[in-house]
Amino acid sequence: MSDTAVWRVAIDTGGTFTDAYFFNENTGKSHVAKVSSTPASPELAVLESIRAGGITPADIRLLTHGTTVATNALITRRLSKAALVTTTGFRDVIEIRDGTKEDLWDAYKDPSPPYIRRRDRFEINERIDHAGKVITPLDVAGLRALARLLVKRGYEAVAICFLNSYINIAHEKLAREILEEELPGVFISASAEITPEMFEHPRFSTAVINAVTGPVVGRYIGALDTALKQQGYKGDLLILHSGGGVLTAEGSRRYAARLASSGIVAGAIAGGHIARECGFQNAISLDMGGTSTDISLMYKGQLRMQSTWSVEYGHPIMFPSVEVITIGAGGGSIAWRDPGGSLRNGPQSAGAAPGPACYEKGGLEATNSDANVVLGRLGTALLDGKLKLDSVSARDAVMNKIGIPLLLTEAAAAHAIVRVANANMANATKLISVGRGFDPRDFALVVFGGAGPLHGCDLARELDIPVVVFPRHPGIASAMGCLLVDIRHDLSSMCLLPADETSVPAVEALFERLEAQARERLAGDGVAETDMQISRAVDMRYAGQWRQLTVTREKGETMTAALKAFHAEHERAFAFRDEDRAVEVYAARVVAIGQVPKPPSATAVTGTGELPATTGRRQVFFNEKDGYVDTPVSRREELPVGSTLTGPAIVEQLDSTVVLSPGTTSTVTADRHIVTRFTGGA
Repeated sequence: MSDTAVWRVAIDTGGTFTDAYFFNENTGKSHVAKVSSTPASPELAVLESIRAGGITPADIRLLTHGTTVATNALITRRLSKAALVTTTGFRDVIEIRDGTKEDLWDAYKDPSPPYIRRRDRFEINERIDHAGKVITPLDVAGLRALARLLVKRGYEAVAICFLNSYINIAHEKLAREILEEELPGVFISASAEITPEMFEHPRFSTAVINAVTGPVVGRYIGALDTALKQQGYKGDLLILHSGGGVLTAEGSRRYAARLASSGIVAGAIAGGHIARECGFQNAISLDMGGTSTDISLMYKGQLRMQSTWSVEYGHPIMFPSVEVITIGAGGGSIAWRDPGGSLRNGPQSAGAAPGPACYEKGGLEATNSDANVVLGRLGTALLDGKLKLDSVSARDAVMNKIGIPLLLTEAAAAHAIVRVANANMANATKLISVGRGFDPRDFALVVFGGAGPLHGCDLARELDIPVVVFPRHPGIASAMGCLLVDIRHDLSSMCLLPADETSVPAVEALFERLEAQARERLAGDGVAETDMQISRAVDMRYAGQWRQLTVTREKGETMTAALKAFHAEHERAFAFRDEDRAVEVYAARVVAIGQVPKPPSATAVTGTGELPATTGRRQVFFNEKDGYVDTPVSRREELPVGSTLTGPAIVEQLDSTVVLSPGTTSTVTADRHIVTRFTGGA
């Protein structure tokens, strides 16, 4: 490693912008950069963001990256050509699914089709029963004959999904070895190795998604890794995954499905970290970018996790993930009228090209950014003047698309667009808070992303949230989150045992096996034994229940202690507990952490609390009652620590604009975050 390699860099690639966060190990100083994304070749924007930060890859000691490559591949269906090999009679599991519907009341809405078409799904004779006993041996000759057909058809990947392989992996393991021999260079994904879960549909679905994204992710990671090394980077390329950890480049290729929420999770991690810096253990994070808004929740200092999630409904992914709700609400979200004449907002987006009308790149639709320009909340430039905003184009789009058809004035039309966007985000926030048994009034709202700080105060008022946190670098927060994570692997094993002391030896044996696998994986990632951390958890449920809850379990802990934790969590989540009812242990889970060096927290500084002179003033529309209000505008970097701002106020910076509405009082913390509380007024 070169002596000049003193930078830790985190890069987050979004649909509109690619953000980079730079930390110098020698000086302790940090800075940020923001460039336009290049969707056709995302690695180009990554390299450009490094150059924009004033360094070269040779100067980097550690690079962590959050990417939307796998997510976009699934959404756009630009996937690798893949085949499914399954037990005879189970060819259509991924088409039958689980019988549920995304919208219970819409009889005409069908789920999206499987990622692997029926003609690409093949059956092979083999059978293992529910207890793991081999009923029908694997048809090796038939599998080799099938392999020759797969070669002729030119598949890039194969998913192996056998019935009951979660309890006995022997047939899937043998099939993988045969196919790897017969199909050199083809990506093979065996379901029980990816996620050894009981139910066929989610297990098959996860293996299929891993297969169809594997080559896509592999090509991207390979191209980026090669380009970085050619330009002098000598460290490991670490990729953020859904569980809130990172994988090495090789691990990312093997577990590609884990990257399906890579960029999304970075914001949740950053939001939780920023909330803790400001002294809040309960926080709702809202990351509003150019295309979408990602919302997550932290309770008692821990991010909420989920065991099953999806990019498209009906195609579950069973890798553990930080729970994030994503909706189509961003700066580029388009305002439109439905057939009944009602105003809607998103999920359609103007994206990076042509972008909002105010960008003057050919966009004609009215977007949230255009509405904020009309309202005066956004000025006439972004990225410190590198991106000019045209207020005339913004007004024309708002009036032509919304104002004139709905007989609204310019300000009323723009305000209506913003209010609909806020309502969409408020509803999504209620899903992850009220819908999970949490009261939003007990949380702080951390808003970031390039567009989030424009809407933070309005959202908090709508949800009765008492405090809003605006991070020091709102538009780069997700990138910063990539530097705050460790290498992480999640392993599990089904068990279905009674939750009493008689089951402790069996559960303990499962944990020991999983922990051995976890250490093996971490060692393969180059993690030293001293940097490994292993934690345990169990999934438990009342006998007869379909769903289960996850509770932590310490090594050597009695089952009585686990039961106590389960009853308490069940009551918190569902307002109900029944200590007289039998409880089952559904699965054992292990989280393996390989610690990665992270930048220290910003050094706390003190200030006089005096505000500098404002850089200007402009007319800003906050509500119908007051109309446009003469509002001071300040530069974020000029706000001293300890200073207090009384709303209304606008604070501008490179990566975002903070809107502080009337009736608020804000303080600049020692870490240079802005903490806003409501004191009354509009």
